[in-house]
Amino acid sequence: MNITFSEGRIIANQHELVVRLNGNARVTLQAMVDDVNLMGKGANVITAMGSGVNWSVKLDDQQQLEQVAEAIGVAIQ
Repeated sequence: MNITFSEGRIIANQHELVVRLNGNARVTLQAMVDDVNLMGKGANVITAMGSGVNWSVKLDDQQQLEQVAEAIGVAIQ
């Protein structure tokens, strides 16, 4: 599943999550789904921690977070 947000694009499936940020640097963040947490309640943040991975990205709205949750099969906390 591809989800576009103001800062870039999210590519998500049941195994991994990739965030590609816009800009000249073309930053790509990648994590296995087991290392991903979704924070709702207005925060709308994806965090990835584990196996040498530690990053977070704030999404534009709750709907985008729900789309990610559906794509990767992880509940929003």
